[in-house]
Amino acid sequence: MKTYNLKIAVSILCLCLTCSFAAAQQPDRSKPPQLGQPPVLTLPPIQHLMLSNGLPVVLLEKHELPLVEMELIVMAGSAMDPAGKSGLASIASALMEEGAGTRNALELADAIDFLGASIEPYAGQHTSGVSLHTPLTKLDSALALFADMALKPQFPAQELDRQRKERLTTLIQWHDEPRSIASVEFNRVLYGTAHPYGVPTIGDEKTLRAFRADDLKEFHEIYFHPNNSTLVLVGDVTPGVILPKLEKALGEWKPAAVPRTSWPPISQVQERKIYLVDKPGAAQSEIRIGRIGVERLTEDYYALLVLNTILGGSFTSRLNMNLREQHGYTYGAGSRFDFRPLAGPFVASAAVQTNVTDSALAEFMKELNNILQPVADAELTRAKNYLTLRYPENFQSVAQIANELAELVVYKLPDNYLSGYTRHILEVTKEDVQRVAKKYIDPEKTAIVIVGDKAQVEKGISDLHLGPIQEMTVNEVLGSVPVLDEGK
Repeated sequence: MKTYNLKIAVSILCLCLTCSFAAAQQPDRSKPPQLGQPPVLTLPPIQHLMLSNGLPVVLLEKHELPLVEMELIVMAGSAMDPAGKSGLASIASALMEEGAGTRNALELADAIDFLGASIEPYAGQHTSGVSLHTPLTKLDSALALFADMALKPQFPAQELDRQRKERLTTLIQWHDEPRSIASVEFNRVLYGTAHPYGVPTIGDEKTLRAFRADDLKEFHEIYFHPNNSTLVLVGDVTPGVILPKLEKALGEWKPAAVPRTSWPPISQVQERKIYLVDKPGAAQSEIRIGRIGVERLTEDYYALLVLNTILGGSFTSRLNMNLREQHGYTYGAGSRFDFRPLAGPFVASAAVQTNVTDSALAEFMKELNNILQPVADAELTRAKNYLTLRYPENFQSVAQIANELAELVVYKLPDNYLSGYTRHILEVTKEDVQRVAKKYIDPEKTAIVIVGDKAQVEKGISDLHLGPIQEMTVNEVLGSVPVLDEGK
């Protein structure tokens, strides 16, 4: 009985202690929890290797999983499209997976699927190439297919015809998509049609109908050389293992002279003007407001990231909280600086309800003017925390890491750029934000593109007295609707 009573007493004591401990651990819900310090990014060393033909190889070993990610970066994209051949880089890239080496399109796709791998060509504005994701056990076979696609594409005429129809279909669809209409017009207003940034990367009806297989082959033969390329590699490999395999697959690829490309100068917007594209019956108005921004290698890069996060680069940004949360004009409003090798655009944008187009435009202009003033300490801290605390998520997979390394390659950034990113963001001050805002955002000198129902929105926009209004039709922006059957 004494033993039994002792057990009961001990149990009651433990229960009391547990309840007291639980009560002491109750969270304080009266205020948000304090954020910890941004995590320090620690990566394995970036290794710089080279094949016998001069092809640079950037390797980062990652041995946690038996996977390999590879990206061939060729310094040529739509910005290198010859005059009168816009869309060439884009369609040439798409055709690279439609038959390569000794395999036609279906045979190549079947061989890749059999390995459980992914091999995809791509084309941007200044780069093209091929990416590979494969299990380590299938690396040799996948690498052979990767080399065929990168070095020996067939560019079959029948597949070109299919791609041509797909892209013409896309152009047809754009006529019914206010978002696409607004983007095309905004780029053309800022850059003009003589600059590659001012025309769609997929081309237009005239160029698409004119392309022949020889055009695609010529683009590939001009730019795809080891001295114009870099191979980025991330995964469960070491230099001793991977270099012989790369030599076998890519070592016979020959260097050659590559022409340099020059582009027309870019002129900044000098006045505020509205370009109103009539889309009768549109339930929403697409709004684009902006001007020429800045190139990626600007010394103001980090300050601009913080500035844009405050203005329109996050859910809690000023633009989104104003137009979405406060007024309910849109599902989302934001802004961005599009960093490129040449000065890309700065744009603030949203799709708003037709009947509040003028009100939304007024709120846009209010926020663009307000961002020129000093920002609050709490707002600055929130923006820097947003950028730094989410940065490590860019390194969760071998593909994400390869994408980050590709940025180092394209812009010739130092190896310590990735580990120093957080420090540079945290060093941005309120004065930095205000300085770059005044330097790059000028509400009085902006292009404003609106795609919507002119009959419903024109008077309200005019009453804002923001500047002259140039009215346009969809066909004036995109051209006439293509007809797929050329015989009609």
